[in-house]
Amino acid sequence: MGWGSAYSLFDTVANALIEAGASDATKERALTTVIARLQAEDWDTELDSLQSYLDDPAIVRAFAANGIEWPEDQP
Repeated sequence: MGWGSAYSLFDTVANALIEAGASDATKERALTTVIARLQAEDWDTELDSLQSYLDDPAIVRAFAANGIEWPEDQP
């Protein structure tokens, strides 16, 4: 069984980095690590979080570094 509520942890960290004005490099490095850890704990709602940050290239790269990419056929 997956860990669907992990999105709230990810979103909290991502939003804190954004609000703190973290650089793209810092966001990418930190969130790549967070995503990997959540995946190790059976996170299964990655695309829900990714969708919320499609306008932030650093966060999109963090997901991609963990093999998670927004499907081309999705708006």
